[in-house]
Amino acid sequence: MATAFSTTSVAELGGSPKRSRRMAGILDTIAERGEVTLAELAEQFGSSAATLRRDLGALSDQGLIIRTHGGAKPAGSLAELPVALRDTRFQDAKRRIARAAAARLPRERHAVALSGGTTTASVARELVNHSDLTIITNSLSIASLAAPYPRLRVVMTGGILRPQSLELVGVLAEGTFSAINVGTAILGADGISADAGVTTHDETEARTNHAMVAKAQRTIVVADGSKIGRVALAQMAEVSDVDVLITDDSADAAELDRLRTMGVTVVIA
Repeated sequence: MATAFSTTSVAELGGSPKRSRRMAGILDTIAERGEVTLAELAEQFGSSAATLRRDLGALSDQGLIIRTHGGAKPAGSLAELPVALRDTRFQDAKRRIARAAAARLPRERHAVALSGGTTTASVARELVNHSDLTIITNSLSIASLAAPYPRLRVVMTGGILRPQSLELVGVLAEGTFSAINVGTAILGADGISADAGVTTHDETEARTNHAMVAKAQRTIVVADGSKIGRVALAQMAEVSDVDVLITDDSADAAELDRLRTMGVTVVIA
């Protein structure tokens, strides 16, 4: 079960981009190995023991890890990183993916729905110069990115705030998506595979995003290569619901071929 975070503590957790990347890497290492020592982390990240102790202390304070004598181990599931740490990973790939997604939207009046996530936030940044676009989203991050631009009309759903992703979820959010017609849904993902479809870590978030996809004329999934072939807890969309997948050249080629045979147009950004 994912740990609850306050938005303030999440925003402050990583500090500098360099520290955020290191802390995200520490979490990945602990998730992969189960338990690590301070010496192993020092060898992997080239950081001093004092620096790593501070990082482990911050992660422990947020309930993400448990400190052990000379190291750390997971505290529950580390499947879902806080948004402040996720935003530092695969940035170049996400920018390329975002540009490719924005290029596939018509320049005339159009309604686009954006799920939450760091890759979809990158897409939102690419849309700020669109002349006549309505953005429908349940993401506080995306709404705040688009709000300063008067040519963009922003529609936000209601719902319950998930601090981990800064998304509004639940029946109010689902009701908003069900009440409108969307030209293009742009969906971020924690995993996409030929067998499991498009998946995410939270089941309530999955139901909300499923409602978004159900009212869209077409669906574009944006996912960096690390998400291809991965399966998370809850399905947001079946492969048959996906028209286009935009990813990068680090994605598993065999899995991409399987998706192509199921009718998905795959774009390598």
